[in-house]
Amino acid sequence: MKRSVRILSIVFAAALVLVILLTTYLFTALPNVGQPEEIEVQFTPEKVARGEYLAYHVMMCADCHSSRDFSLFSGPPSPGTEFVGGDVFDHSMGFPGQFVSSNITPFGVGDWSDGELYRLITTGVKKNGDPIFPVMPYHSFGKLDPADIRAVIAYLRTLDPVETNHPESKADFPFNLIMRTIPQPAEPGARPDTNQVVDYGKYMVTAASCFDCHTNFQNNKPVGPAGGGGREFQFPDGSVVRSSNLTPHETGIGSYTKESFVERFKMYADSAYVLSQVRPGEFQTLMPWYMYSGMTEQDLGAIYEYLNTLEPYNHAVVKYSPAEP
Repeated sequence: MKRSVRILSIVFAAALVLVILLTTYLFTALPNVGQPEEIEVQFTPEKVARGEYLAYHVMMCADCHSSRDFSLFSGPPSPGTEFVGGDVFDHSMGFPGQFVSSNITPFGVGDWSDGELYRLITTGVKKNGDPIFPVMPYHSFGKLDPADIRAVIAYLRTLDPVETNHPESKADFPFNLIMRTIPQPAEPGARPDTNQVVDYGKYMVTAASCFDCHTNFQNNKPVGPAGGGGREFQFPDGSVVRSSNLTPHETGIGSYTKESFVERFKMYADSAYVLSQVRPGEFQTLMPWYMYSGMTEQDLGAIYEYLNTLEPYNHAVVKYSPAEP
């Protein structure tokens, strides 16, 4: 009996040491994406304008780093909250913790170097070396042209500082450990010429992180092809919205012409269009139609051309399920 107890004690002690060593490794060695680059972003009117376009209408910085008004269709940012942060992603939406979008006006990031901001956007690693939750698609942003990332940084530097006091994000155990293994070094690429329509469309799909939402995931693993749709997003009231199939199958965008695809977005940019009120229990979406509508017709058309090169995938998505009584 005493021998069995001693063996169990030794096994327990060894397991405890292993856990301590693993935890120490995770918190001291990971994430390992390298030190911030020594860069200094140059300001030009063209660069700032490009950064504004990307931040508002493509990369959706203004959408997540705001307070979204879900009393209106597609939850547009409440006016005046853009880039101020405060949007909450928590257990009510199926997240493993409470994650609060940061203030990215100069009040929130004014003491960050350009290199530290660049590393954050492209690898998801903060100034202090900690990772952020990958609801921000930094893995997609890390594939973009460095000139585009610098343009966004240039634009953010021009914003008025807005003082806030948001709570810190906090991941549940064990995801607080898993999260440290997710960031990887950026793999930047060059933005294709707009005349290379399909390649340019693929680049814009990456910049807009279309496949992050429009690919089904189960147990954190993709199910079906990229762009096949069906990923579930839970609203706090328990209702569920699912992303559309973006492949050129008839259950996806197969019935769209290029003109109708572009118009599907641009209708929300029409000055006569008013976003409809959404009552509890009615269909709602996380798709930020209003902000994406600011993309140029050229960029939307290129996205359409690229999506039509995907393998058609037969997947009829049930877009919305109301909360159960």
